[in-house]
Amino acid sequence: MKLKELLLNGISFNEILKQFSIDHSDIIIKDEEAILADNKFLNKEILKEKICIQGKKSTNEIINFFGTLHYNLINQLAVFELDFVEKNTEKSILN
Repeated sequence: MKLKELLLNGISFNEILKQFSIDHSDIIIKDEEAILADNKFLNKEILKEKICIQGKKSTNEIINFFGTLHYNLINQLAVFELDFVEKNTEKSILN
């Protein structure tokens, strides 16, 4: 299961998106596939990784959420701990 789907199962992450008026279909997790494929996590139950999640508002404003992803590989649970938010109207950093 993808990290995005797991995060959207939680109430707190959906509340963050709602607070910034971002639709769940307009978010991207930077390096999501690389995080899940990283061999250093194969023998660990819990993953803890600094990540960037980018959301795009309907006004084309880009919002970058920086924080820590806590992911339980066995129970398929994910929690995002928000550190800070950056607004950018210029361009996407997650190309």
